[in-house]
Amino acid sequence: MYINITDRKEAQNKGSSGKLVHYLEKENRTESRNGPEQWFNGQRQDVEAYEVRRALDGNNAKLGRNEAKFFLINISPSQKELAHLERLYGQEGMKEHLKRYTEKVMDEYARNFKRDGINSNRDLLWFAKVEDHRFYSHKDEEVKQGIKKRGDKKEGMQRHIQVIVSRKDITGRCKLSPMNSSRGRNVEHSRKMGQFDRVAFKQSGETVFDREFGFDRGLKETFAHANVQKNGDIDQRQQMDILIDSEKGTELDRSFINDLANEVSKDTYDNSTDLLEVIANGIGGLLGTLLEPCPPGIDIVPEQEPRKKKKRKRRNYGR
Repeated sequence: MYINITDRKEAQNKGSSGKLVHYLEKENRTESRNGPEQWFNGQRQDVEAYEVRRALDGNNAKLGRNEAKFFLINISPSQKELAHLERLYGQEGMKEHLKRYTEKVMDEYARNFKRDGINSNRDLLWFAKVEDHRFYSHKDEEVKQGIKKRGDKKEGMQRHIQVIVSRKDITGRCKLSPMNSSRGRNVEHSRKMGQFDRVAFKQSGETVFDREFGFDRGLKETFAHANVQKNGDIDQRQQMDILIDSEKGTELDRSFINDLANEVSKDTYDNSTDLLEVIANGIGGLLGTLLEPCPPGIDIVPEQEPRKKKKRKRRNYGR
């Protein structure tokens, strides 16, 4: 399971959500369907695009001009996970179960802030949309080698969920930034903004999927494994390799893996494409589900922690 809070340098989420909402409507404009694929959240399954934009843009009270107004969360099951859902529920049934799963992921998102009054997806302002296709970009090896053209559809099952979540909670009173990971270096800031652990959030999404759908995940397919391989030291990677070689798959093994992953310095972890490559190499078939880049002008920026002002030394000019 690949879950990512999009974080790009050229991001532009400080204004209206209109461009992003319009972009995520692309399949409704290009695909032949009986009816449009509508947006959903924890309360409704039939939200129109204009309602999404109006709600998000109307929940920005007391946010500064240079503050993020919303964030984009990508929930992308691997092809192996999608095949598992199809066997259980069929093509149409799996869509409805993915929607319910998305609600549970957003429950985890809310709880991760550890803020009073923010306990479930119903405390957030968010909207999600199911997408069925992915497209090759200039970054894909197939395009670089001339095998595929940019814009061609990727093969296999590519169904995934895109979620736009407001920076402020459903009441409009509380600021919530998943990019705040001060981890105690600024206690007052953490208490005010809500300290968000992105590693724990991604692991929780994987755990929820396995529990809800009875998915038997190999140790090498876990997010914890990818995180240790990416950020762990030599000893930690060796411990992980020993577990992988044994491949017992017991609860004890999985608990140890999660503990090992949590030992890895989370401050070195970010949402860069480097980690995508690590995860893709560690999980067979996941390369086919990597995210296509956002179009120009539609990107997401992280929240920056306030810099401490340096005290200026007063010079003595012979007084």
